[in-house]
Amino acid sequence: IENEALQRAQDGGIIFLDEIDKIAAGSNRNNSDPSKEGVQRDLLPIVEGSTVNTKYGYVNTDHILFIAAGAFHVSKPSDLIPELQGRFPLRVELQSLDEEALYRILTEPKNSVVKQFQEVFLMEGVKLTFRKTALSEIAKLAIKRKTGARGLRSILEDLLLDTMFELPSLDDVNEVVIDRAVVEKKKAPLMVYRSAKKSKKAS
Repeated sequence: IENEALQRAQDGGIIFLDEIDKIAAGSNRNNSDPSKEGVQRDLLPIVEGSTVNTKYGYVNTDHILFIAAGAFHVSKPSDLIPELQGRFPLRVELQSLDEEALYRILTEPKNSVVKQFQEVFLMEGVKLTFRKTALSEIAKLAIKRKTGARGLRSILEDLLLDTMFELPSLDDVNEVVIDRAVVEKKKAPLMVYRSAKKSKKAS
């Protein structure tokens, strides 16, 4: 099995190098960190194509696709050593995620972070409902904080943490509803009880 995995990695593997901007020299080369260039030179033979010893055996990188990404706020791609730049000939500049894109990330993926939290609540027999206005407000908050998609989870955790701790003791609660006012911290989540027709706010 390991031999087959190694062969597949060699023939059709993809390696994604994230935050490659962290090893770029920066705009001021006179004060650049020599260790950054050292990391680039260590990466160069792997990206160019060589045989690498891994704990599973030797892997030849000649046919592996390398993709690199970075924010490049302080530095720019041209601050990488020329040899490494040459190994990434195709460059694409991505736009920041807008509210619509973040809303779709919250709602459309099969394992979206919203659905993950809903599953946690269902384990306690409680339905977790998000109003559309709440999800839109969460997307706006992520844009305001400039955290992008990776910040969505922390926003939801902040909103739901207290309620999640209370879940085991909420025997009579059937549903927890999150609307825009909850996201704006103007009120607590709405609790819907099984034994009463009216809803109550969490304390």
